[in-house]
Amino acid sequence: MSLLTLGINHTTAPVEVRERVAINEKKLGHALKKLITVPQVDEAAIISTCNRTELYCEVNHIDQGKEEILSWLNSFHNLSSDDTQPYIYDHLDNSVVRHIFRVACGLDSMVLGEPQILGQLKSAYQDAVQADTLGRNLNQLFQRAFSVAKKVRTNTAIGTNPVSVASAAVSLSKKIFGEFSNHSALLLGAGETIELAAEHLQSAGIGKIVVANRSVERAQMLADKVGGHGVSLSYVGEALPKSEIVMTATASTLPILGKGLVESALKQRKHKPIFMVDLAVPRDIEPEVAKLSDVYLYTIDDLQNVIEHNLNSRKEAADEAESIIDLEVQEFALWLRGQGVVDTVRAFRTKAEYQRDVVLEKAKKMLEQGKPVDEVLQFLAHTLTNKLTHEPTEALHVAGKEGKNELVDAARILLNIPPNE
Repeated sequence: MSLLTLGINHTTAPVEVRERVAINEKKLGHALKKLITVPQVDEAAIISTCNRTELYCEVNHIDQGKEEILSWLNSFHNLSSDDTQPYIYDHLDNSVVRHIFRVACGLDSMVLGEPQILGQLKSAYQDAVQADTLGRNLNQLFQRAFSVAKKVRTNTAIGTNPVSVASAAVSLSKKIFGEFSNHSALLLGAGETIELAAEHLQSAGIGKIVVANRSVERAQMLADKVGGHGVSLSYVGEALPKSEIVMTATASTLPILGKGLVESALKQRKHKPIFMVDLAVPRDIEPEVAKLSDVYLYTIDDLQNVIEHNLNSRKEAADEAESIIDLEVQEFALWLRGQGVVDTVRAFRTKAEYQRDVVLEKAKKMLEQGKPVDEVLQFLAHTLTNKLTHEPTEALHVAGKEGKNELVDAARILLNIPPNE
């Protein structure tokens, strides 16, 4: 038996290829039940996100298993091998273990150390549990991956510093205002950057979010995701005085917030500070706004310096994480090696227990027939000893005749027999 992973991710394939290979969450259970029917596959789990689709399997034979699984993946998506082969990577045994540990810790992500992938990995595990496609080895592999991720998060700084402009902006605002629950944020735009900022603000516990966009419908769609309120850009003049935090990322070619509008808002606020982050290129906020008292204005360049510093910190933490993973891979390899003996031990015990039960049943019948207890006990002890030692003894005689001294030496160790004097 071997562990095998076949995958495709953001480092090996463009988005148009990843889209074609991705497995929709609604189809994941069906896909797992189909994958487990592949002849070489004994256990299976699938993780499929916007950045990766990976099949984790236990297979009987590596080459044949790899061929059958790839064929299944192409068939499932109605693709040819030419569509996928150039982008597929694979991992085997210890490499599988190291890979899933790195994935769980965010070391294989587009954004180093991002925590979302761990939740996606846990969802993939639950899907496999529900589809009943996990066995002893993959189940333990996923459990160890979750444990390693927790250890890395606890013992390193891999996830403490934000490395996206949206998360960095929210992190800075948190430092300025501390408690968020009594504050309001005004977000200008409704694209991906603003959506991420909104999600981070919501996670940080912001009291109120207002999203302003040229399309009110689009603004409201985003606002609904974070429990906010969507408005038109024409509402900005009214919303600005009520907002402690302002973030902008529109596609406008001209500034939306000018010095005069911000000055007016500050007067209405009685000069309580406003934290402003301009994430747009070209800029949404006039540079002169930075000269106003009680305004903390950051541009995307300012945040980039913060991100670069934080990314360097994460890289240092990633080195620490790799050291932890090295040890955990060795630990799992030892556990996996030990599992090869489990079935043998179980079979040996089952056989011994069967022999015990047979002899015990005969001893009971002897007692029922009125045989003396001492005679029955002698029979029980003698017969059971003979049955348990007969086959090993015969095997050792054969080994001795054939000159297999290493087998004899191994038997002495297993049976705890002192060496010949």
